Amino acid sequence: MEVRVRYAPSPTGLQHIGGVRTALFNYFFAKSSGGKFILRVEDTDRERYSDESLQDLYDTLDWLGVKWDEGPVVGGPYGPYIQSERTAIYQEYAKKLVDMGKAYYCYCTSERLERLREKQIAEKSPVQGYDGHCRDLTDEQRKELEAQGFKPVIRLKVPREGSTTFHDVLMGDITRENKDVSPDPVLLKSDGFPTYHLANVIDDHLMGITHIMRAQEWIPSGPLHVLLYEAFGWEVPTYCHLPMVMGSDGHKLSKRHGSTSVRDFRAKGYLPEALLNYVSLVGWSYDGEKEFFTREELEKCFSLEKINKAPGVFDYQKLDWFNAQYIRQKSDKELADLLLPYLKAAGRLDDKDYDRLLAFVPGVRDRLTLLSDIVPMTDFLEDHGEPDAAILIPKKMDAASSLSSLKAVYELVKDDLAKGRTDDELQNDLCELAQGLGIKNAGVFNPLRAAVTGLQVSPPPFSCIHLLGEEESYRRIERAIEVLEREVEKNV
Repeated sequence: MEVRVRYAPSPTGLQHIGGVRTALFNYFFAKSSGGKFILRVEDTDRERYSDESLQDLYDTLDWLGVKWDEGPVVGGPYGPYIQSERTAIYQEYAKKLVDMGKAYYCYCTSERLERLREKQIAEKSPVQGYDGHCRDLTDEQRKELEAQGFKPVIRLKVPREGSTTFHDVLMGDITRENKDVSPDPVLLKSDGFPTYHLANVIDDHLMGITHIMRAQEWIPSGPLHVLLYEAFGWEVPTYCHLPMVMGSDGHKLSKRHGSTSVRDFRAKGYLPEALLNYVSLVGWSYDGEKEFFTREELEKCFSLEKINKAPGVFDYQKLDWFNAQYIRQKSDKELADLLLPYLKAAGRLDDKDYDRLLAFVPGVRDRLTLLSDIVPMTDFLEDHGEPDAAILIPKKMDAASSLSSLKAVYELVKDDLAKGRTDDELQNDLCELAQGLGIKNAGVFNPLRAAVTGLQVSPPPFSCIHLLGEEESYRRIERAIEVLEREVEKNV
């Protein structure tokens, strides 16, 4: 039997971490089993549907490198894969259930249903929900109601006795008394649109889905779906309800913990391979030790047996650590290509500045956690005027010695850069200069840093010079020398 799984989101909001983890688990299980990963868009909630959400779904999976075997855009033998395009199918099968005596037409108005709800609440009825008022209407009664203009819904006849059991790969057998299942839920609304339950079961059957992997919050729907499968006489797929994704406080992950949408993570500068790797480990482990997996490795080694039954905790700090590790693996060019859009958006650099950025990257790679960190790291590109004399004078040095040091540093840097010496060679030459001047290394590096950037803390000064350009860097150093000269004159 070929494994066929699906990810079936509702395009009513941006793709969030919990949904993406469900997509990844389905995708990796399909690939590791030699099966098919199907994308289905469950867009029957027309009030909340948005084109932006649908596009975000496609963009997110594309960014993560997850390609569906069947679904919208790519097509497949069981289409269409967008539920709003399958309405006639749902109507046909709902009518079949009525013909088989497994469902019935209901003409109750919203006003009657509201009165029923209020009565059940007031009486503290143990069973909340529809009371089966139209369950046994005769054909004559139905015709009379329709002649009066009443448009019916179709409801499932849920058995009032017995229980329903389904097996879950992680949770084992799950049983629920039929009297506790939602009483005779609506399958097809009066406007001809299906409810989630009907469309979900029909699509999973017609699309040949063998395994249903979804969040544990859907467990209460399991018995109802099994009753629908049984009503149609269809085989029930294998269920695997995935543990929830929790925040560090033990509550379900939400915006109060931080970003939850993939779009936000992407905008902040997380790499797709880092997010994919980390999210795949939230509630799943290969051997309890190995942490780094490529997408290709997960496509081979993923298995349901290694999913943890307990909720997975989403640790933002751990994700940051993963992202930093993946950034360090990038080549200079790869990282420059990723950083340039952030600097362009901030108005710091443009395409013509690419070579200078390329030279800047080696000095900052190990300082980056997110790609967006590059923006505050390049604040020095904006000239804020003359630096304060205080930041040009290192501890245990005065204005005169700092001036002497900076002048010597300036000559050495200009000479070394003209000769094309590397940053490592520049650093060694400056250390030798400090030794020759009889001062600590900070006595040469700190005045240079402060002169070039106007800051006491910044990326390595040579990297900053590369990004600023030699002409601008020299202008700033000369300006800093003038500041120190005035300071020396004041102290004479």
